Amino acid sequence: MGQWKSRSPARGTAGSSLISLPAELTRQRAGDVNRGYELRRTDTKGAGVFATRSFQVGETVMVGVIDRELDHNHAHASQVSEKRFVLHGGLITKVNHSCEPNCGIRLNASGAHDFVARQPITAGQEITFDYAMRNYSVEHFAAHCQCGSPRCRDRITGWKDLPAERKADYRGFAAPYLTDIDNQRATKQAGQVAAGQAGIAAQQTGQILNAEPVATE
Repeated sequence: MGQWKSRSPARGTAGSSLISLPAELTRQRAGDVNRGYELRRTDTKGAGVFATRSFQVGETVMVGVIDRELDHNHAHASQVSEKRFVLHGGLITKVNHSCEPNCGIRLNASGAHDFVARQPITAGQEITFDYAMRNYSVEHFAAHCQCGSPRCRDRITGWKDLPAERKADYRGFAAPYLTDIDNQRATKQAGQVAAGQAGIAAQQTGQILNAEPVATE
């Protein structure tokens, strides 16, 4: 998501290289490697987070920790409820988007996002998730997505803009408040439609009652 400048890249896997980290992340890096991931440079997307060991489907890949509350949505903001946005600590904010991600979202006890493998992940593979798995609306990225996935939808969108089949694909791997918002909006829309139909029916009934009787011989 962001791009770091590397002073002396070390050798990594194909398509990536280890990169110099800011001072505040240097001490954290050894712990991250031990947990199974580290920050590297990608060929086209700047920095990214890569697995240093394999993960099985359903296994927690990264544990989320909330760093601070935010007052609005932006490129690094994580939505954790209908109207609440936070910034995660650590390398969570460096995980890149993919339209065919290998990780999904699961809320932990603190309300932060854990990343959970939705596909088998091998050592050296980039860890990715779909930003639509956490944010209902996404409107702050470049016009064209650069994930390179065969299923790329060309632009990074929020949950509200996903087709129904993709939402079904993400079942169990997307933040639950997203479907709650969908349900609330559907209920509100249904109520508005019902109210409109009732108004039309009442108007038509009134017109019939007020119509002049037809004269008969």
